Amino acid sequence: MNPRLEQLIHLQRVESDLRRTQAGLAEIPKRKAELEAELAADRAHLDAARHSLDDSLKARKRHEGSLQDLEGKRSKYKGQLMEVKTNKEYTAMLHEIEAVEREIRAIEDQILAEMEKAESLTGEVKGEEVGFKAREERHRTDVRGLDERARVLEGDAARLGAERDQVAKGLDDDTLEMFQRIAKLRGSAMAEARDGMCQVCHVKLRLQMYADLKRNEEIVQCPACNRILYYEPPVPVTVPEP
Repeated sequence: MNPRLEQLIHLQRVESDLRRTQAGLAEIPKRKAELEAELAADRAHLDAARHSLDDSLKARKRHEGSLQDLEGKRSKYKGQLMEVKTNKEYTAMLHEIEAVEREIRAIEDQILAEMEKAESLTGEVKGEEVGFKAREERHRTDVRGLDERARVLEGDAARLGAERDQVAKGLDDDTLEMFQRIAKLRGSAMAEARDGMCQVCHVKLRLQMYADLKRNEEIVQCPACNRILYYEPPVPVTVPEP
C-alpha cells in the first residue's frame, strides 16, 4: 500500500476515534444535569409531602385553639344560665349554648379528620424519605460513574490527540492540507471503496478507476464527494479441515 495512503487511513481512524471520545466527554455534563434535575424533582416531591403534613398539623392546631375558645364560651354561657331571671332569657341562653355545641362538634370532626389525614401523610412522608434516600445514593453512584468515565475519556482524548499529531507530522504539507480541507468540508476525508462504489456518497465508480484504486498505490479522490478513496481487501476465510 502507498505509505501516504496508509498514513491517511491511520489519521482518519484516529480522528474518528478522537471525535467519538470528545462527543462522549461532551455528553457527560448533559447527563449530570439530567441526573441533578431528576434528583431535584424527587426532592421536590418529598418536600411537598412534608409541607402537606406540616399544613395538616398546623390546621389541627388551629382547630384545637378554636375548640378551646368555644369550650370557654360554652362554660361562660352555662355560668350565665344560672343567673337569668326570666324564661325567655333562659331559653335564649339555651339556644346560644346549643349553637356553640354545634360549632364544637363541627370543630371536633375537623380535628378528627386532620388527625386521620396526618396519620396517612406521616406514612407517606416516611415512605418518600426512604425512597429519596435510595435515589440519593443511586444519584451519587451515577455521578461517580460519570466522573470515572470522564477521567477515562480525557485520558483517551489526550492519547488520541498525541497520536493524531504524530501521524500528521509524518505527512507532507500538501497531503495533510488536502486531508484537512476535505475533512472540514465533508466531515471526513477518507472513504472506503467497496463493491465498485464509494461507501460514503454511494456514487458508482468507473471500472478502471475501481480496478486501479484496489491496488492502493495512488491517492485517488471520489469524483462525487472528493473524499480520498481506499480499498480494504476482504479478510481470507479459513475453512477448518474436516
